[in-house]
Order: sequence, then structure tokens, then C-alpha cells
Amino acid sequence: MSFFPPFNPEKVLMEPWSSPELILWNGQVLLMGFLVCWASGIIGSFIVVRRMALMGDAISHGILPGLVISFLVCGSLEIGPMLLGACIAGVTCSLCIEWLRTNTPIKKDAAMAVVFTSFFALGVTLINLQTGHIDIDTGCILYGEIGLVPLSPRLVFADIDFGNRSLWVMTLVCFTALTVVCLFYKQLLLTSFDPALAFSKGWPVQGIQRVLMLLLALITVASMEAVGVILVVAMLVFPCTTASFLCKRLPSMLWITLPLGILYTVGGFHLAHWLDCSIASAMALVATLLFIIACFLGPEGGVFWKFRIPTPKIITAKKSPPLNEGLF
Repeated sequence: MSFFPPFNPEKVLMEPWSSPELILWNGQVLLMGFLVCWASGIIGSFIVVRRMALMGDAISHGILPGLVISFLVCGSLEIGPMLLGACIAGVTCSLCIEWLRTNTPIKKDAAMAVVFTSFFALGVTLINLQTGHIDIDTGCILYGEIGLVPLSPRLVFADIDFGNRSLWVMTLVCFTALTVVCLFYKQLLLTSFDPALAFSKGWPVQGIQRVLMLLLALITVASMEAVGVILVVAMLVFPCTTASFLCKRLPSMLWITLPLGILYTVGGFHLAHWLDCSIASAMALVATLLFIIACFLGPEGGVFWKFRIPTPKIITAKKSPPLNEGLF
């Protein structure tokens, strides 16, 4: 028995687009994938540059108690209260990590691990205590199902149906992330590479970092139902790290996240149809494959080029001994 199913190009590549209904359905799936990859990749570039890649994992797990408490207070799973609760929990998680790092001997990575596991455990406990009264599935939060995006509630305002609510929310979050990066690019750049210089200029370094964490929380909760928080972490890290093997300047890395997002989404979508697996997981697999290719063949530090082009040795002239050496 073959481990992989037989590859049928017509079934894998053409069948998902064989009718107007399938085009409309799968088009929404791909659009959500693009938005998640682009928003996560752009904000993730600054997260990775700041050496805070694990912060994405911490925030994505730390928002769970915020979601539960928001439901218990408001009694609703509407996107507004959920976003508010997730953002408050995400910022609180970030503040706890920063407090542990600055006021205790604990290092940053250990502080992240302590805080996000504690927050996630608290969220799971609250869900278990409210069994039968709260409809939050931890499996959905962790893994998501982007293939069901077309079934999301509709956005209706003044009796006008604007379409899929999840797509509108993710579009707004992606637009917000792009706007913040465009307006405050210089501040984000300097605080990422030289926070001491930024502080000497009087810039609110901690405030800028909290805004970044707030955007991270927004992206996480907006894409929670689609790809799940675990795979959001993959989309936060892979675009920047893959782009780092193709170029060295941050603006170029930010631009490269756009075509990478398209490759992740389209490649993962068709890979999932071939293997009959989760689309979100297939997107992460495609991201992993492209990272491996860039790691070996990328012109900026790729393994192949290090062995292919040896580092030239600098030959220096041998220093002549002094004329009186050995006389005394």
C-alpha cells in the first residue's frame, strides 16, 4: 500500500475550480489564507527581528482566558467582545512576561514559557468549569478549519448583507497592520534594531512594543477560527525567516512576504486536496518546504553557497625579524 495517494493533476488542480459554486467557496478560503499570511508575515517580521519569535506562541495561547472571560461577562460569542477580551489578555500576557524579565532573575524565554502555559491552563480550566454553558472548542482554537470559512456568519448592517463576516474582520485587521507599519515604520525599525538609540531620542520604546503586541493579538484572534493559533505562529515566523535567506534588508523582507503568502495558501490548498488533510496544516507544510529550499539554496547565507564558494583566505606578508635579533 502506498503511503501517499496517487496524484491526479486534474482532480487536484482543476476539480476545485470546476463550477461557479466551487469557485465562490474555494475563493473565500484562498482569500482568508492570503489575508492571514500577509498580516502575520508583516507583523511577524518585526517580531522575529526583535528576537521575540516565541512571543507569538505566548500571545496566541495567552488569549484563551480572555476569550472565556469575555463570554462569561457578555454572554456572547460575537466578534467584538471576543476581540476585546483577546486583546486585553494578550497585552496582559505581554506585561507579565516583561515584568518577570525585569524584576526577577528569570530569562525572557523562561518567562514566556511560564506565562503562556499558565494563561492557557487557566483558559482550559475555565472552559471545563463552564461545561454545558460555554461553546468554545479548544480544538478549533488550536487547529482551526479554514475550509469552513464560507460558513461564517454574514455581516449585516442596516439590512444590507455585506458578505462573509470573518473575511471582513480579517481584511480590517490586515489593513490596520499595514497602516500602522506604513505610518510608524521608522519607529518600528529603530526600536527593533537599536532600542537604546530610540530611547535616547525620547521615543516610547515600551509603548511601541505594546502596540506591536496588540496587533499580534488582533491577528491571532481574527484568524483563530480559520487556521488556529498554532498555525498562526507558523505564519508569523516562516515568511521572515525564509526571506532572510533571499535578502538582508528589512523592507525587502516585508515585500517578499506577499508572494510567499500566495505560495503558502495556493500550495497548501492544492496539497490538502491531494493528501485529503487539513488545509491549514498543508499551508504550514508548504511553508516548511520553502524554508528548507531557501535555507539550502538562498543566496544570503544558504548552505549550498557556503560550500560552493569558499571564503577567500587573506594572505599577509611574513614579518621579517629585527636585525639585532639574537645578538643580546
